[in-house]
Amino acid sequence: MDVERVFHMSGGVGKTSYAQNSSLQKKASDMMKHITMETIQQLYHEVTAKSLGIADLGCSSGPNSLSLIKDIVEAVEGSCHKTFRPLPEFRVFLNDLPTNDFNSVFKTLPDFYRDLKKDKTERCPAIFIAGYPGSFYGRLFPNNCLHFIYSSYSLHWLSKVPPSLYDEHGKSINRGNVYISESSPPSVSQAYWNQFQDDFSLFLKSRSEELVTGGRMVLIILGRIGHDHVDRGNSFFWEILSRCLAISVSQVPHCLGEIEEEKLDCYDVHFFAASRNEIEEEVRREGSFELERVEMFEIEREVQRGQSYGTAVAMTVRAIQESMLYNHFGNGINLDALFNNYGKMIDQEMAKQEIKPITFLLVLKKL
Repeated sequence: MDVERVFHMSGGVGKTSYAQNSSLQKKASDMMKHITMETIQQLYHEVTAKSLGIADLGCSSGPNSLSLIKDIVEAVEGSCHKTFRPLPEFRVFLNDLPTNDFNSVFKTLPDFYRDLKKDKTERCPAIFIAGYPGSFYGRLFPNNCLHFIYSSYSLHWLSKVPPSLYDEHGKSINRGNVYISESSPPSVSQAYWNQFQDDFSLFLKSRSEELVTGGRMVLIILGRIGHDHVDRGNSFFWEILSRCLAISVSQVPHCLGEIEEEKLDCYDVHFFAASRNEIEEEVRREGSFELERVEMFEIEREVQRGQSYGTAVAMTVRAIQESMLYNHFGNGINLDALFNNYGKMIDQEMAKQEIKPITFLLVLKKL
């Protein structure tokens, strides 16, 4: 499957859109916002640029991206007032894959500029915002044009499903699973690890050429605590999706059942939850960055509008995975029923034992 051509968050502002179902990501970003703002302020104290280059990699189509840019601009404004320095201009690059709904982001720009001007007695800084479609697993920007890079909940998505998950006949060696599970052979976790190494190393190398010396990156990425790839964290959500997909396929009319079972056996996600040690090892191995800070945290479980936690997670996963599922299965499965079951199963599992997905925040400095 061509991930760059197919994968995108559900666009628009409808009930199943990413814009309406990214509150969990926003909550995590807000929890760590003080670190992001401290990093941009520290960077601004160290540079003398009249024009700051900022990139949000994996900006998606919801409200979260422009909310972050507003916070960054206001943080730099605060630093300027304290140090009596003139405001810089801001060059902001919003990046995601070409199939992302950039139009939804651009339609909110008038509100973004209006909010920035609100309650201000001084003039607003000059802010130039552009969309940059393309994969961040490779070069996106000219040399030394960026000062700050932010990426939230994007780098756990690999550039592709690991090719070595399939044998010489194109059959998956991970049948019945969409990710690493207890029934997966050891070669499956190795395949995912190898792909992550290739991708993360290429990401770091590409960004090192685009950032100025001393530039910073703040990366928020899903991960895991220990050496074991299978836990009651992020991998367990994929285990539950595997079960729900199997139920959906079993309900397909018999004449189509075999076809859908074959599709199920070769559906694998392009995802990897790295451990802290694995991340640190890759940063050291690539060599372009100093890892200034690593924080691990869990998102609080509270949900809005009376939703259960399972429903909130199901709606979020649907907004992320719908493009891939539809491309692979077509109309072969009912997505409403699939994610209704998924939400219920998460709540059932949570009643038995906590599911604890963990997130890492990384602050890296360009050497």
